[in-house]
Amino acid sequence: MGDVIAIANQKGGVGKTTTAVNLSSCIAAAGRSVLLIDLDPQGNATSGLGIDKASLEYTLYDALVNDIALEDMALETPVENLALIPADKDLVGAEVELVDVERREYRLRDAIDAIRDNYEYIFIDSPPSLSLLTVNGLCASDGVLVTLQCEYFALEGLSELLQTIILVRDNLNDALMLKGVLLTMYQHTNLSRQVVDDVRAHLGTKVYKTVIPRNVRVSEAPSFGMPIIHYDIKSAGAEAYLKLAREVIARG
Repeated sequence: MGDVIAIANQKGGVGKTTTAVNLSSCIAAAGRSVLLIDLDPQGNATSGLGIDKASLEYTLYDALVNDIALEDMALETPVENLALIPADKDLVGAEVELVDVERREYRLRDAIDAIRDNYEYIFIDSPPSLSLLTVNGLCASDGVLVTLQCEYFALEGLSELLQTIILVRDNLNDALMLKGVLLTMYQHTNLSRQVVDDVRAHLGTKVYKTVIPRNVRVSEAPSFGMPIIHYDIKSAGAEAYLKLAREVIARG
């Protein structure tokens, strides 16, 4: 069965979607079969892989609300071994339409169960909020990968997110665990170094050894609809995400 990992942080702009696109691409490039599920109504993971949202027949909305099978909407991407379940702004409506639906927190998990054996890794790009969509992602997952920007205020949000993971585990998904914390947008400043030291002191081995640097090439890649390994494989960002992929695979 595939390992289902939600990439989450309720704060926006911390490298969550960037990590979802690039980590899934790097693991696929290593020969593993990977599915990326775009759970964010902004659909940035979808466009970041070069998929035209205006041309989509089905999106994740149709799976959550209309019971369309994920297998029927999985798209090939420019990355070999990587498939995508796309999303667009329609996903905003899913939260409203699911309010009175029985087992609404498990809609995504039920959809994934039907295709779980088809992939070695299934990554979920969660929205930057603690919403019903995010809860669906956490209920569907075996583990959570938290992206944490190397800045002071990011530390304040981390404790809130960890508490949410505990609440979901205790009440909705007893298999949920913290896979790890990924430090992103690192710069060679005293503040970045202090954040890294503080997080490692509190969470120890739960923090990935790999640190993702702030890198212009990584920021440019989505506008070309490419993961960083296709856009500039020799960049520092590509090297970091390839290293992270090896670490995620090694951790199991």
